[in-house]
Amino acid sequence: MSGRRILALSGSLRRDSYNTALLRAATELAPAGWAVEVRTLHHIPLYDEDVRARGFPPAVAGLRDAVRAADALLIATPEYNYSFSGVLKNAVDWISRPPEQPLAGKPVAVVSASPGITGGVRAQWALKPVLAALGARVLFRPEMAVGGAREKFDEAGRLVDEETRRRLAALLEALTAPL
Repeated sequence: MSGRRILALSGSLRRDSYNTALLRAATELAPAGWAVEVRTLHHIPLYDEDVRARGFPPAVAGLRDAVRAADALLIATPEYNYSFSGVLKNAVDWISRPPEQPLAGKPVAVVSASPGITGGVRAQWALKPVLAALGARVLFRPEMAVGGAREKFDEAGRLVDEETRRRLAALLEALTAPL
């Protein structure tokens, strides 16, 4: 992959996740000179300090290396019980452990998509302060919470709503503008 790179992490494990689909749309809408790499968190084990003390498992080490190597992060999270997913919390816990915590100073944008009207915005409100506490440079504006996702993606999971595509492209521009 040449040029600059955005690592896009999906906090959903669901096969037909709107959040993962939103990240796939980002691969099509990346600014010139940028590439978006989408990753899910299927292979990340549950955080266990005893395991970490013996060394990072290979899947975790690979994720940490990918975060470190990326120029920016785009994180998509579903909303569960007014917060972000446990899968994503688990990954953040692994990523943020010393040594050389790779989130510090990293530009990060958070997006969400949901069939519900609020589009998962409460998950973003819960996640952004966690990322900021870890030293990430969190993009607070523009916000991107896609409500009514069923109507904005086709049966193949492609983002077909032009206004949402425009907003996602604008968010990617804002994320990469200072870099």
